[in-house]
Amino acid sequence: MEEFIITSVQNARIKHVVALQQKSALRREEGRFVVEGQREIEHCIACGYEITEIFYCPDYTRGQEPSVNLGQIYTGFLSPCVVTPQVYEKMAYREGTEGVIAVAKCKAHRLEDLQLPKNPLIVVLESVEKPGNLGAILRTAEGAHVDAVIVCDPLTDLYNPNLIRASIGGVFSVPTAVCTSKECIAFLKANKIRILTAQLQDSYDYYDYNMCGATAIVMGTESTGLTNIWREAADVHIRIPMLGRLDSLNVSVSAAILMYEAVRQRNKVYQHPDARM
Repeated sequence: MEEFIITSVQNARIKHVVALQQKSALRREEGRFVVEGQREIEHCIACGYEITEIFYCPDYTRGQEPSVNLGQIYTGFLSPCVVTPQVYEKMAYREGTEGVIAVAKCKAHRLEDLQLPKNPLIVVLESVEKPGNLGAILRTAEGAHVDAVIVCDPLTDLYNPNLIRASIGGVFSVPTAVCTSKECIAFLKANKIRILTAQLQDSYDYYDYNMCGATAIVMGTESTGLTNIWREAADVHIRIPMLGRLDSLNVSVSAAILMYEAVRQRNKVYQHPDARM
């Protein structure tokens, strides 16, 4: 495959990649995003994403083409580009990405496209604004084999580079939908999925509830928590006991605790005699 070498940071293709890294509006408009690193790119491809451009720097890849099978993933519309270290450093959002950067097409994330098993475990996030937190939750959701993550009223897009980095590719593999809180509540009710809202007020310790059935764990922002629409829609209000002086945990930590409690229960076919249904 013919190589094309880019040596200038002013090259239009390089400037376009940098803009995609920095501007969520451009990602939404073009339906494109940037993914860095051999492992992340391979995971992205394995999860069915289409790669449209790929760049690599021999100084970082030890003079070799990336091991990604370019013949299988590339359409031939553009040849893979070799870039100089200066150009690569201009493009890269983070360090340690093995000298490989790709541009990929975004996917649609619609509620109606979710394919849920019997008794699904779903995590719902309302207005989480920090990409790193959302990415960390997706990473945990991948590890816990959560059936879906639903992002309601989002304040960040799913292809933010910080989110991709924090998720370690979980954003590609975890079934994810984006919608309004109202749409999500209607979807959960229609599918007979119990809504467990994580909140401090009028709530009970999370480990007292059976999460073996169809369950949605709903988390809000760290600063304001969940809005009233979720509090009123909930079947159960749960809390993580706070035994020190602080009254809350980071939302990604809280989500991890609740996800793995559900995993613990389901793996043991949990039937606590005092579980509140």
